[in-house]
Amino acid sequence: MTVLRWLSRTDGPDTFPPPGNALTEPNGLLAAGGDLTPERLLAAYSQGIFPWYEEGQPILWWSPDPRAVLGLDELNVSRSLRRSIIKGGFDVTIDAAFDRVLEGCAAPRRYGGSTWITADMTRAYNRLHRLGWAHSFETWRGGDLVGGLYGVAIGRIFFGESMFSRATDASKIALVRMVEFLKAHNFEMIDCQVPSDHMSSLGARSLPRPEFLTRLRELCNPPGTPGTWR
Repeated sequence: MTVLRWLSRTDGPDTFPPPGNALTEPNGLLAAGGDLTPERLLAAYSQGIFPWYEEGQPILWWSPDPRAVLGLDELNVSRSLRRSIIKGGFDVTIDAAFDRVLEGCAAPRRYGGSTWITADMTRAYNRLHRLGWAHSFETWRGGDLVGGLYGVAIGRIFFGESMFSRATDASKIALVRMVEFLKAHNFEMIDCQVPSDHMSSLGARSLPRPEFLTRLRELCNPPGTPGTWR
């Protein structure tokens, strides 16, 4: 029987169990506790681990099997999405409103349920953004922020965290522009974390965790230089 590892705040930031020790039910739950310092978050992502928990829970760390990924040459842009890009009157910026994108992603969704982007998570990712590791892509129409997404960039992989949309295709347009930007800057893959019908429709596929971790070691080395994107 696998015992869930509890992390202490005094543990080193890279002190995580091997991802292969994660539970199968719930899929990928690896550890609990610790903190959300930039050092621990960056160490977690580099090992194929990410935090995901709700308000009132301890910090929970995950490494699911399989892992959803999107190759930068595999994005599926439908005809309707192409029409939105051409005729929708949208503009996309990068790192222009990170805090507002985070706020949009944390807002309640139409289908209900509590948000997993807690106040502590918001502070943690804003710190990563100020340090140059976390980035956002914002979709605007008529001066209004209508969609966007954010995540963490290490080496040649972008770890997608969340997206939101207040207008049809707004978050998808941010994703299209992000893929273009990442390709131009020699990135190779987007980590989409958990497989979903939505991401599969955009071209994401599932990788067995061992295969994902092998690619991760290649793409995160070297980790690159943090900074503001434009």
